[in-house]
Formats: sequence, C-alpha cells, structure tokens
Amino acid sequence: MEDTFIQFKKPSYPINKALFEYLERFDRISKVSICYDDLLRFSGAINVYDKEDNDTLWARVFYNEFERNEIDLNLKKIYSLLHSDGNSDILKFLNVDAIDYCTFGNSKPFRIKVRNILNDNYVHFYIKKADASRIYGLELEHILSPDKINFLVYEDTLIEEHIIGIPGDVFMDTLLKNCTETEKAQIAKEFVKFNERCMIRLLGDMRAYNYVIVPIHDFDQVVYKIRPIDFDQQCYEGNFKVYRPQFFKENYPMVRLVKEKLQESSIEQYKNEERAVLAKRILSAETRIKRILKILGQDNIAPEEHITQLKMDLYKYTNDLNFKNAKKMGNVLSAAFRFVTRNYKNTNLFKPGF
Repeated sequence: MEDTFIQFKKPSYPINKALFEYLERFDRISKVSICYDDLLRFSGAINVYDKEDNDTLWARVFYNEFERNEIDLNLKKIYSLLHSDGNSDILKFLNVDAIDYCTFGNSKPFRIKVRNILNDNYVHFYIKKADASRIYGLELEHILSPDKINFLVYEDTLIEEHIIGIPGDVFMDTLLKNCTETEKAQIAKEFVKFNERCMIRLLGDMRAYNYVIVPIHDFDQVVYKIRPIDFDQQCYEGNFKVYRPQFFKENYPMVRLVKEKLQESSIEQYKNEERAVLAKRILSAETRIKRILKILGQDNIAPEEHITQLKMDLYKYTNDLNFKNAKKMGNVLSAAFRFVTRNYKNTNLFKPGF
C-alpha cells in the first residue's frame, strides 16, 4: 500500500479553442453570464459544521445586498439550465439558501444550495475555475458511464451538478461494518470494477474522499455502486499507480474486503466484465469518443516527463507498441481504448495484462 505518489499540486490547464467548440457543439456552454471570480467578492464568511460539530472545511459566504440579488438571480438561471430547459417561469419558485466556499483541494469550489419553495426539495451544484483536465474527465464520465453528468462552461468558469452518494471515507468509517456479509461481497465486486474502470480511462487520484458509494434498494436487497466525484486528475500523472485506486492507503478497507470476500478467479471475471462493458460503450459512442480523443490528443494537459513515464509503464504492462509510440496524453488514452476494444472484438476475452 503506497503512502503517496502525488507529490505536487496539479496546475490548471486552459480550455483551448477546439475543446471550446466541442463543448458548444454538445450544448455545454452556459447562457448565463456568471463567473467564478464574481463569487469571490463575498464580504464575510462563517465556518460550516456537520451534525457532530466537526469542521467541514466549508465556509458559508455572504455578499452585500446589491451583489447578492444579482448573484441569486444568475444562480437560479443556472439551476434552470442544469435541470430543465432554461425556462425562466420557474425562477419565482426558487430560493438560493446557501453559498459555501471551500479552500480544500485544487478547485476551491463554491457549493450552491437551491431550494424549491413549493415543496422544500433542494439540490446542490458547484461553481469552479474551469480546468481542461477536469472537463475531459467529466465528458468521458458522461459518455462511458451509465450515470450521465450535467455540466456547463462559461468562459473560464465550470458549473457541475452535484453527484449524490456517501463519500467513500465516510462510508468506510461509519457504515461498512454494519453491512451484511453478502453486501460486503457485493461492495468488493464493485470496487474491483471501479478500479478497472479508472485504470482503463486514466482517471487518477481516486482516494476515498474522491468517490461516493451509492446504495440502491432492489427488492429484498441493497446494491452498492461506486461513482467518482472528482475529475481533476484525468490523464495528468505519470505514475501508473495513480490510476489504480487499489494502491491508495485510504482505500485499504476496500482492498482488504476484496481479499477477504473474492477468490482470484472471481476478481478476474469481474475485471473482464468491466472491460467488456467499457468496450461496448466506447464502440456505441465511437463518433463522439473519436472527436474528444482527437482534441485531447492535440492538447497539452500534462508535463512531458509524465507522458513519457506513463506510456512506458503501460507499454511494460501490456507490451502494446501503441503506448510506446504515444506523443500526448490523449494518444495514451486512445491506445488504452484501442487495446480494450480490439481484444473485445477479436475474442470477447481479455488476455493477461491490461
């Protein structure tokens, strides 16, 4: 179990023209003119505590009256764009209950709580500085996952919907011990699949607080799914282990569960199942995948030394020359997708390796 192999804070990469045009083509550009920097002009803040009076590392921010009215209106419009068709008729039924700011992590997001005053239902969404790596990660999650993601971009601002679930670290600390043995085995299976999915699509830094556990009630059982919630480390790090959640010490309870509950043959079966599912999704969305990979293959979202290290790690892992010949991170990801789909098409079985 590794202590840490992410040694430096990842820089933010700008959205290039080709990516912006792609986002426009797929209706990801916000029509509401609010920027991340607008929200930074708060006049005061108080710490936010959870039910056990622990500091959440979020601060509830406040604005002067004139700015708050304008900000509230734009935030309601963003809600409408994310969750309906942008219809302004619903704005009068919405209230912005809270704007919270977090200085923890790379993105330093604002978390917005919007409530429907007719029934008191509420949702959250986030406003962050736009980063090309994160946008690629969100788009790939939207295409390749059964769970679609709504997000919008306005100039250098990113707006993300909230992904519902129990943070992985909270689940392991408080709920995992109360699960039945059958449920623990099912969670172990899901972690194997999650590990495989992150590895193939090069989504890194899936420590316990960067994904959520989603319990789903199905007849007489509870089924658990795992979803990533942080896409900052899409195709950035050079160390291959960063893309495999099993190597983070924060995930040790999950790794131990896999060892206790699953035989080696079952682990291989679940890996193959996940590769097959991913291959089918890649092939079914082939045109859109090719479009985003072409843009990613020409973008600079990682240092040269990271690209060199990762492509050689993957070449040693798979013996596939496509990795060795990659020039950009987008080429490395393309090689991973080709490897998976080629094996699926040729044999429907996966050889040892990737």
